[in-house]
Amino acid sequence: MAPKEIPADERIVFEPTPAPSTPPDLRFLHYNDVYHVEAGSAEPVGGSHMVPILNGIGTDVACVGNHDLDFGVKQYRNLAEQCTFPWLLANVIDTALGDDVPLGNAQKTAMLTSSNGIKVGVIGLAEREWLDTINSLPPDIVYKSASATARELVPQLKSQGAEIIVAVSHQREPNDNKLAEKTGGGLIDIVLGGHDHYYAHSVINGTHVLRSGTDFKQLSHVEAWRKSNGPGWDFKITRRDIVSSIPQDPKAVRTVEGLTQKLAEKLDKPIGYTAAPLDARFTTVRTRESNIGNFVCDLMRFYYEGDCCIMASGTIRGDQIYPPGVLRVRDIVNCFPFEDPVVVMQVTGRQIWDALENGVSNYPALEGRFPQVSNITFETDYSQPPHKRVVSVSIGEEPLDESREYKLVTRGYMGRGKDGYTSLLIEEEGGTAKEIVSEENGVLISTILRQYFMSLKIIGKWKNWAPDMTSKFTNIQSSLQRTHTFHEPTSPTSPSSDLSKPLPRRSSVAIAPSEKHTENAQDDPDTDDEDYQYNDSELIKFNEYELSLLRKAMRKWWRLAGLKNTPNCADEVGKEELRVDWTRAIAPRLEGRIKEVKKP
Repeated sequence: MAPKEIPADERIVFEPTPAPSTPPDLRFLHYNDVYHVEAGSAEPVGGSHMVPILNGIGTDVACVGNHDLDFGVKQYRNLAEQCTFPWLLANVIDTALGDDVPLGNAQKTAMLTSSNGIKVGVIGLAEREWLDTINSLPPDIVYKSASATARELVPQLKSQGAEIIVAVSHQREPNDNKLAEKTGGGLIDIVLGGHDHYYAHSVINGTHVLRSGTDFKQLSHVEAWRKSNGPGWDFKITRRDIVSSIPQDPKAVRTVEGLTQKLAEKLDKPIGYTAAPLDARFTTVRTRESNIGNFVCDLMRFYYEGDCCIMASGTIRGDQIYPPGVLRVRDIVNCFPFEDPVVVMQVTGRQIWDALENGVSNYPALEGRFPQVSNITFETDYSQPPHKRVVSVSIGEEPLDESREYKLVTRGYMGRGKDGYTSLLIEEEGGTAKEIVSEENGVLISTILRQYFMSLKIIGKWKNWAPDMTSKFTNIQSSLQRTHTFHEPTSPTSPSSDLSKPLPRRSSVAIAPSEKHTENAQDDPDTDDEDYQYNDSELIKFNEYELSLLRKAMRKWWRLAGLKNTPNCADEVGKEELRVDWTRAIAPRLEGRIKEVKKP
């Protein structure tokens, strides 16, 4: 009999040798780090989350992570109480709740019983580092070593009858690896990790360490057999990518629609157009300069007329390449979801240097602290130890003056010293940075982006756009254009292009100019983008000329970006390829702001 064919969206990550001849004793699914409510725009498309979804899919246990606390411990507890499964966190203690009570009243461990009676002991563990990223934590939090906590609690689970020990964690991969090194060989059988947003598997000291992507884009199907020659377990791990060809569950679809229907209409409105691919992948923004990081940092700096800007790359949550085409409100909100405003502070050159040292201190780990910058050029030597890696820094055209004070634009999150940016801690928080624009008065990045894209469409056209806003955004556009060029709107009858439609933001997007822009639309700020029609129900078909342009653009972008076998990105669209009649198209660029002297 021919072997069973493995579907294209499945891949065996690990299997025991020799392969067991009996059915597995235990099966379970693993997923981690789900943020977005809906499917993504590129394969794998992923799925949905939040309490109804997590309950609906039959989640049995979860580990508390940093973003579960984004809106405070009280809100976390409110949501956790609505879940039909326990949340675990054994090694972060809130002394205000008791001598040995975990943060948010989470449980330390849980005992699950499988359908065939196997008892599964589960422990929740977190790393110290993400505590620094929480906007607000109770005072007197006590962190305990993850491995020491495991050595204390796992014997208790085994004494209660646990036959297999699973650690669910919210740690970076290196910390999960350390946990396996210190607790493998019979203490913990498998670590199901989180916090990283990529798929990875390894076996360390006899313990499997697994992370399963993000946003339901991947799942891990884990099968386990008791070892026949002694204690312990053999595992077969299959990665399953969630692609659009997989049939949707009708009940889940109804749940998602109920969660999103009130926002869908506004979120789906096109807000702008990019003529260049916007590289928001974590593997890019958390390790090197990116064009979307350059563009947003420049926009923040020009918006507040600062000398320079530093933005922690964890601000950028898109984790994808946005190809040339339509940008929707949804793209802006999903890519820049955080609710802390942009702030402006007065800092010394030394503080900026120290901030950059912190930003590159954990490279090559995909840390959110990695800096994206504006009007700053710096060199870094990754062969040097952390906090001694920055070789040189320039502000504008001049070398950094450590004693000079600069007007720095950044996020309020960093002004509170989060992600290790203690050199930018404001005076009100016990630091030395002087606030010029506080969080109370600052504007969200997503709001600045929406204002900017609106300005590209309506300056000189919309009577509700005040003269001072016209002046401000005319200056911003002029400043941005020095680095990030525009593509001016083309006439619907322009002979320069024979493309019948613009390159799509997604394969199911089409845009055409409307016949008339009404006066009522100009008066209503909620209809500022109704001077065109937006149809996402009709698939675009490309002719041979269009396909040749797409292939040419892809090849060039792969070469410039250093990519291999990555078919979902494209080069900047040229004038002969671009047809967008309702707005200017942006084209963010790279400039060499972050220069690597040596790799580690």
